[in-house]
Amino acid sequence: MTYLDHAATTPMRPEAVAAFTAVLTDAGNASSLHAGGRRARRIVEESRESLAEVLGARPSDLIFTAGGTESDNLAIKGLYWSRRAADPRRRRILVSAVEHPAVLDTASWLARRQGAVLETLPVDETGLVAPEVLRAAVESDPASVALVSVMWANSEVGTIQPVAELARVAHARDIPFHTDAVQAFGQIETSFAASEADALTISAHKIGGPVGVGALLVRRGVEVEPLAHGGGQERDVRSGTLNTPGVAAFAAAAAAVTAELPAERVRLASLRDDLVRRVLAEVPGATLNGAAPGAGRLPGNAHLTFPGCEGDSLLMLLDAHGVECSTGSACSAGVARPSHVLLAMGAGEAHARGSLRFSLGHGSSAADVDALVAVIGPVVARASRAGELAGLSAG
Repeated sequence: MTYLDHAATTPMRPEAVAAFTAVLTDAGNASSLHAGGRRARRIVEESRESLAEVLGARPSDLIFTAGGTESDNLAIKGLYWSRRAADPRRRRILVSAVEHPAVLDTASWLARRQGAVLETLPVDETGLVAPEVLRAAVESDPASVALVSVMWANSEVGTIQPVAELARVAHARDIPFHTDAVQAFGQIETSFAASEADALTISAHKIGGPVGVGALLVRRGVEVEPLAHGGGQERDVRSGTLNTPGVAAFAAAAAAVTAELPAERVRLASLRDDLVRRVLAEVPGATLNGAAPGAGRLPGNAHLTFPGCEGDSLLMLLDAHGVECSTGSACSAGVARPSHVLLAMGAGEAHARGSLRFSLGHGSSAADVDALVAVIGPVVARASRAGELAGLSAG
């Protein structure tokens, strides 16, 4: 099996597995006062300190959650409710047109149910949000903006956003700025302090930790209304018994990925560049979507369009050859519709529907690239013939 879908999830690192299993059989609720509870609390707080250190944050900034989707919901809803309570005029939510569904759908729900006004920020042909675009949107009525959310790196095409510049635009008008850093963390240097964001989302399973644990970093002094009420854990922002084994494994994975990052970033970029070059040679009509390989793109991301083909057909044909990839964000997989990211970048519907994402991670090797290149030509030829037949039938 050739796994080229690390942006969806990546296998657990040995360090994370060891940390997880070491805690798994040790009973103890981190909110309890007895010895078992104190042991669990110590593990949680040491993990919090370790994560905060690699993220350029204070331990008190970090709120553990069940993953990236919960963190995004907590950030968008929590910031909106807090800002609306302080000033009822603040109803506008500004998000990029290429956000993950966890942000877009949350903001849409607030618009449908809570009186929010959702505005999507346009992007250029690479998926980039220019600071001047955000500034124009803010300045049209700055007193009405509740929050801004722009993801650090795009989950489909890998474009890296200028988050610190965007945060400064928001802060000039006293507007909180959130960034979803789920794809960025583990692929590029990710510092909460350097981002200048007020809230930042991360997830364990994207960096080799377990599924079911994530975090929202919230800067000191920023008010976030809770989604769930109960025991008052996590600064009374996220109630619920903490997943102590998951938290320990998250911290272990983060420490490992951070230590390896300088060399791993170069290695992944080299593998990705080889993948793109060789696939384009095998399929001359294919095109690379997003920013050019380099500092503006995640090193492990390759997103390609194969004209005349359906992405789902390509995916299943590759799967039959033992190559696993994706047509886009796994959190919206299974829905037969063109990528909203590519459409926002100006692509036509046919172009958007004929695209695949190949994403590399800590287990990727040159053999994975070889396996893809060996089958991509025949697979595209077969999918193209199927597309021609479908077109004739439709006509």
